[in-house]
Amino acid sequence: MISAYFNGKFVEPNESVIPIDERGHQFGDGVYEVIRIYDSKPFMMDEHLDRLYQSADAIKLRIDPNREALKNTMLELIQKSGLTNLDLYVQVTRGMAPRNHLFPDGPVSVSMTAKPFRSIPVGDKGASVILHPDERWENCYIKSLNLLPNILAKQLAYEQGYLEAILVRDGKVTEGTSSNVYIVKDSSIITTPLSNHILSGITRMVVKNLAGHLRIPFVEKQFTPDQMVKADEIFITSTTLEITPIIRVDDKQINDGTTGTVTKALQEQFKKIF
Repeated sequence: MISAYFNGKFVEPNESVIPIDERGHQFGDGVYEVIRIYDSKPFMMDEHLDRLYQSADAIKLRIDPNREALKNTMLELIQKSGLTNLDLYVQVTRGMAPRNHLFPDGPVSVSMTAKPFRSIPVGDKGASVILHPDERWENCYIKSLNLLPNILAKQLAYEQGYLEAILVRDGKVTEGTSSNVYIVKDSSIITTPLSNHILSGITRMVVKNLAGHLRIPFVEKQFTPDQMVKADEIFITSTTLEITPIIRVDDKQINDGTTGTVTKALQEQFKKIF
């Protein structure tokens, strides 16, 4: 089975293909996406591609305008992997060139990997998170390779026995290190508005649509950590976490410590999509 790709060639995942003078390797000069495939069917692939191109435009990285060719390569790698349930990782960088801060003139690099996805065993019991200062840069809407603050916060959460770190900037909750965050209060879903401080999540888009279908108010406004811990329900979303209930923040239990009815309704509807 072939489960990786680099610049026009399908390769084995352990094959050495990334040169030393690769901009992603040296500068984190690139963007990426993770797309989930359920039963051989890509989930929200076009929306992921939209965000990939938007992120690339934001850092002046020109991806081949032939979007369909890139999409077909992604589909071919999925087929070659022999997997039916997987995560497809796609990365585009500014390519290979001698180390220099200025943009090189050469072609971009495109790499992909296809791996079985790992479901996090949370289920109805819910998960716990910590609050952490948002130490990232100002342009978090770009899905760039520069993730060191996210990694450090996520690692701290893991070392303390938590699933995720929820980031706080200027006294307001922004998002998780790799997730969007929502509270439920008085049967309304409340989440941080889109801005340069958060990523426009693909699963966030799905949740907003599901909320409309279920006639649940979806309110985009900022909220504080205090409002978060006093919420009726909390959940987080991402491509890999799907819709994950949160029942504890730091040392504070949320409501009765179980998954709430709104979160359960969203989870049930989400499973019907694929």
